[in-house]
Amino acid sequence: MTEDLPKSYNMQAELARERNRAAAERTLMAWIRTCLALISFGFGINSIVSAVLIAQNKSAQSPLVLSRVLGLAFIALGTYAMVQAVIEHRQELRYIQHAVNYLYRPRTSLGLKVAVGLIGIGIFAFTWILISVLA
Repeated sequence: MTEDLPKSYNMQAELARERNRAAAERTLMAWIRTCLALISFGFGINSIVSAVLIAQNKSAQSPLVLSRVLGLAFIALGTYAMVQAVIEHRQELRYIQHAVNYLYRPRTSLGLKVAVGLIGIGIFAFTWILISVLA
């Protein structure tokens, strides 16, 4: 059995790579759940506001426009985060597979990017609602 292993085989290093690969898989799955929640929230905002307006027989366009814009913003943010998560996951797997000495590489957090996007959506929604209430 040991004859099949390459001379540079290190069991601890291989197990560490496998742990890092499993961690990358868990991280991707967490991002999939987060992105699915963002996309679902975007669809939900639009559907609920449209249903409420139809039930009340109101034709006010301002809340409907805001709900569509917010819904699209959440869908776009969820889709962007999903694409970025897949790209980062593939890069991480490639790095784990080919790196001889696996070293930490600092990079901008995808979570930070999504948080900034959510702050932007929140500021936009707050401003839109404030302007429509004051007008």
